[in-house]
Amino acid sequence: MPMHDDQIDVTAETVAVLVGEQFPRWAGLEVRPLRSSGTVNAVFRLGDGLAVRLPLRPADPAAVRSDLEREARASAELARLSPFPAPEPVALGEPGAGYPLPWSVQTWLPGTVASDTDPGGSEAFAQDLAAFIAVLRTADTGGRRFEGEGRGGVLTDHDAWMDKCFRHSEGLLDVDRLRGVWNGLRTLPRAGADVMSHGDLIPGNVLVGGGRLGGVLDTGGFGPADPALDLVGAWHLLQRGPRDVLRTALGCGDVEWERGRAWAFQQAMGAVWYYAESNPVMARMARLTLTRVLEPGS
Repeated sequence: MPMHDDQIDVTAETVAVLVGEQFPRWAGLEVRPLRSSGTVNAVFRLGDGLAVRLPLRPADPAAVRSDLEREARASAELARLSPFPAPEPVALGEPGAGYPLPWSVQTWLPGTVASDTDPGGSEAFAQDLAAFIAVLRTADTGGRRFEGEGRGGVLTDHDAWMDKCFRHSEGLLDVDRLRGVWNGLRTLPRAGADVMSHGDLIPGNVLVGGGRLGGVLDTGGFGPADPALDLVGAWHLLQRGPRDVLRTALGCGDVEWERGRAWAFQQAMGAVWYYAESNPVMARMARLTLTRVLEPGS
């Protein structure tokens, strides 16, 4: 079933026509839909080395193109910095073949996403994840600051959304307990100025190989944010022991660590009820994150 009420239906046939008409050099390459828990784009393999990403929800085409151009710049910047493989932007496509929005092409990274092979017990993976986060934090913000409406700014700006999540989660989760957790996290003070962050370190955006970090996906959100934002990976991806390894490697103080826990909690609360039926992988991930967030001394 569709994940969103207004979701655009995208088929491999449509993608093949779009590619053939707009990028003839790739005409004839096999187009294969990618099974993914992603919630923003439909993703297709194009030949062996490329991936096509098409936004799933209707929007103003000019605004979508502006977003895709910004994401391409962010992805290219992260790929230059990252000590681990990351996709690189290749091309932007235009509406056509019945598909109403601009779309993008990037390099394809081989590997297994963490939602298909749980690295949570691996201390080596935790060390790799810490190394990735540390490198991003050293990048020059160039005077940029967080200006978005999503995660990475002020925790209390999300109070209305969290209240909606709590109401929709009645019957699914222990809402009274979870409201108490949010009340204890929402006013935690900032631990420092914005740093460059991936912004969405969830299992579906992380590649694993041999218990190590094999690559990082969905890099278009790379930008300045709360230094605690990328710590969401500690609860989305790691069990307690490796989680402690990551904290030690990054030298996180108590407030910064708890704010990371708050961002992971905020993200997970939105995913359980919204994707309960339409995206079971995402909903299960969110439930596991909440379990980890609620662990004593987490």
